[in-house]
Amino acid sequence: MTKIMAQNQPHFLLVTFPAQGHINPALQFAKRLIKLGVKVTFTTTISAYRKMIKGGQIPESISFEVFSDGFDEGYKPKLDDTTLFLTQLRTRGTQSLKETILSSAKNGTPVTCLVYTILLPWVTEVANGFSLPSTLLWIQPASVLRIYYYYFNGYDKLIGDDCKEPTWSIEIPGLPMLKSRDLPSFCIPSNTYHFALPLFKEQLDMLASEERPTILVNSFDGLEEEALKEIDGKLNMVAVGPLIPSAFLDGKDPLDKSFGGDLFETSKDYLQWMNTKPVGSIIYISFGSIIMLSKKQKEAMAYALLESGRPFLWVIRDKDGAMIQSEETEDEDEELSCMEQLEQLGLIVPWCSQLEVLSHPSLGCFVTHCGWNSTLESVVCGVPVVAFPHWTDQSTNAKLLEGVWETGVRVTANEDGVVEGEEIRKCLEMVMGGHENGAAMRKNAKKWKNLAREAMKESGSSCMNLKAFVEEISRSSTLDKVAIPSKEYDICL
Repeated sequence: MTKIMAQNQPHFLLVTFPAQGHINPALQFAKRLIKLGVKVTFTTTISAYRKMIKGGQIPESISFEVFSDGFDEGYKPKLDDTTLFLTQLRTRGTQSLKETILSSAKNGTPVTCLVYTILLPWVTEVANGFSLPSTLLWIQPASVLRIYYYYFNGYDKLIGDDCKEPTWSIEIPGLPMLKSRDLPSFCIPSNTYHFALPLFKEQLDMLASEERPTILVNSFDGLEEEALKEIDGKLNMVAVGPLIPSAFLDGKDPLDKSFGGDLFETSKDYLQWMNTKPVGSIIYISFGSIIMLSKKQKEAMAYALLESGRPFLWVIRDKDGAMIQSEETEDEDEELSCMEQLEQLGLIVPWCSQLEVLSHPSLGCFVTHCGWNSTLESVVCGVPVVAFPHWTDQSTNAKLLEGVWETGVRVTANEDGVVEGEEIRKCLEMVMGGHENGAAMRKNAKKWKNLAREAMKESGSSCMNLKAFVEEISRSSTLDKVAIPSKEYDICL
C-alpha cells in the first residue's frame, strides 16, 4: 500500500470486543492502517491480550493499551453474569479510553480517530466527549447491518410468531427475499440471548444521531454490491475487506501466515497428513470458537463422514468456554461410539490453523458454522461449503453462501434441531461428488476467490476505499491540537 503523506502522523485508537471473532479482523485492519502510515493504538481487555500473546498475535508495529474488565481469566458465558460483564466492560473500557486519549495528547501523539467493533456503542460517547471522529468497524456482512437497520425501523413488527411458517418471507431493501431461517437469530421471536438486540439498537441509534456516518465493513464491493449501497441516505457503508492475513491474499508477507498463532500447543502433523491425500479430497469440519455440538449431533456428523468414505479433518474442541451448546453436553460421555472407525478414515484435532487448511490443495469442502470470518476465509480460499449455521449472523451468511454466491449447500435440521446424519451425507455428496451442482459450486468459489484478491490489491477497491477514508480523516482532523474534553464531559481521572 502507498503510505498516506501528512505533516503529522494520523493516530487511530482501535477498540475491540474481547472475543476472538472480533480480535482477528481488528488486528488485520490495524496492520492495513500501519501500511498506510497510520499510528495504531489497540485497546482491549487483559483476557483478550493474554490470548493474543499466547497465540503470537502481537505485532511490534502496534501499540497496546490493556485494561481489566473484572474478568481477567476470560468471560465464561455459561458461568458468568452477562449483564455484569457488559456493564464492567463499558465502565472500565470508557475510563481506559479517556486516559489513553489524554496521555496520547500529552505525549505529542494526539488521537485522530476512534475505530471500534460491534457491541461497543459506548465508544462513540467517549469520542463525542473529546470532539473526536469515530467509526464503526462492522465485522459482519453489510447484509446483516441492513437487516438490523430495517428491523429497528419498523420491520420488527413484520416478524411475528408466524414467521416459522413455510410460506412466510420478508423483503428488505437491497437484499434477496428472506425466510425466518435466513434472519439473524437475535431478530426472531425464539431468540433467548436478550443482551444483544439492545446493544445493536443503541449502536444504530447513535449512528442515526450523526450526519451520514461512514461505517467500515469487512466485505468487498464485488461480494455485496447491493447490500453495501447507502441505506436510506443515512448510513454510508465502505468495504475494506476481506480482513484476513495478507499472505493468503497475495503471498507477499510470509510471516503473516502464522499471524493468528497456535492458540493451543499442538503440532502441525495434520498438514503432513493432508499432504498425503489427493487434491480436493478432504472434508474439513470446524464450528468456530464458541459453538459446541451436542453428543447426538456429533454422532450424526460421524455417521455422515463414515458413509461418505472420504478423508476428513474434524476440529473438536474442549467444551470449556463454549457459548452455544446443548444442555445434554454436560451429562453425556463425550467419546464418540465409532471413534475407531473414524480414526481409520480421518483426523480429529483440538485446533488447527484454519487458513492453512483452507488453502491446502487437498481440501475439497468446508463444513462450517458460517461465522463471518470463516465465511470470508472460505471465499478467499475458493472452497465450497456445507453451511451449518447456529445463531447470530450465521443464518444470513448461510443464505448468502447458498442462495446468492452459490458456493455451497445448507443443511436442514429436524424438529428437534438436530441435523440428521443422512442429511449431512447428502449435502457432502452434493458438494464433493461428481454432480453438476458440485461443479457449479466449485466454479463459483473460484470466481469469488479471484474477486476477493482483486479487491485487496493495492489498486483494488477495498485498498482504495481504506486509503480514501484515512485521507479524509487526516484532512478533517487538526492533528496539531490536543483533544480536550468538553466542559460537560467528566473525565473522572
